[in-house]
Amino acid sequence: MKTPLAAIDLLIEPSWIAAVDPDVVLKNHSVAVHAGRIIAVLPTGEARNRFNPGKHVVLEDHLLIPGLVNLHTHAAMSLMRGLADDLPLMDWLQKYIWPAESANVSPQFVYDGTRLACAEMLLGGVTCFNDMYFFPEAAATAASELGMRAMLGITTLEFPTPYANDADDYIDKGLAVREQWRNHPLIGFCLAPHAPYTVSDASFARILTLSEQLNLPIHCHIHETRQEVVESCRQHGETPLARLKRLGLLGPGFIGVHAIHLEEDDLELLAATGCSIAHCPTSNLKLASGIAPVARMRQLGINVGLGTDGAASNNRLDMFGEMRLAALLAKGSTGDASALPAREVLRMATLDGAVALGLGDETGSITPGKAADLVAVSLNGLNTKPCYDPVSHLVHAAGRECVTHVWIAGKCCVDHKTLAGNGQNDLESALALWQNRLEVRRES
Repeated sequence: MKTPLAAIDLLIEPSWIAAVDPDVVLKNHSVAVHAGRIIAVLPTGEARNRFNPGKHVVLEDHLLIPGLVNLHTHAAMSLMRGLADDLPLMDWLQKYIWPAESANVSPQFVYDGTRLACAEMLLGGVTCFNDMYFFPEAAATAASELGMRAMLGITTLEFPTPYANDADDYIDKGLAVREQWRNHPLIGFCLAPHAPYTVSDASFARILTLSEQLNLPIHCHIHETRQEVVESCRQHGETPLARLKRLGLLGPGFIGVHAIHLEEDDLELLAATGCSIAHCPTSNLKLASGIAPVARMRQLGINVGLGTDGAASNNRLDMFGEMRLAALLAKGSTGDASALPAREVLRMATLDGAVALGLGDETGSITPGKAADLVAVSLNGLNTKPCYDPVSHLVHAAGRECVTHVWIAGKCCVDHKTLAGNGQNDLESALALWQNRLEVRRES
């Protein structure tokens, strides 16, 4: 008697699979998905003989990759895309961004801006993002509506904004939102002190205690500009990293963002303490902050993921662009053409970002048992032919426009380059209103 086929929700049959963990590229294999999780990765012929899928997706000339993890962004700042370009970081922040935020940031601003960011990221293959911004409850609502996996920052500053009055107020409000969303399968939280130059020792001490008590990662800008390092030495008598080490924050749960201006002893400290780094190459260049020593970080075994930063400073939430630029900068800055090969860059954009967030057992690779966070990339265009190495093409030839399908926890969020669900017209109307409001303020 013939064995009946096992009923599953979804069978995806691409030309290639880049599993990331293990580091293999499989040809003529399929991914079986049920109840939101990957249950098998196996030869396509065997899959057809074993499973009866509710949905069977055949993707000729496609590479299937894990969902991309954007390790650092400020999602709602998409509403300020292009508002103030071609400026150094502190002028950009103090003269334009912070005043615009003071006048406009609200739950509605964050909700609409995060919806815009999520739409852009989904269409570009991002399935998970690590956010640092205000009104996290609005960001959580927006991300959950679009079906995205998000780690939202319990942002902390010493000065008042429309969101909170002081550091304790920021933290208390963030913790209250975390409590409201703690059972949502796709929404998690990080402690997010903005930077050493905006957070006091006392606030860092409270953040460390909470991180240890609640097992939450800490997500913080660090060593982004030379000025930041010089000013820290003047004010505190030590570099920002040395100060954070003294305060006890450095460790496997710490994600340092940017990490550009580092000496060898800084790098060795990051390696010894097990910190992760969110590398944001486009934003670093656009703000003229510099080039992070990522190749050396990798040599020392530091876990490095990729981030876009916010669209106000990038101006794209494009992880394909970050992958390619990260690879090229590493090669050009070291004089070593073998630095950051394509497979390593893909790992940075997927599993290494997930590991930094404490999500390495849940997402970041096409591994049985993990959530089915998957992205299909078409390599069928003239710009991606001939194809000798699909992962090399992914990094150096393809772009986010090649993404055709996105699944998060097995749910299809992008189908044939189209966002699932509706609400796009409503979003576009909201964006027009925000543009008019921000433009009027900029001109006044």
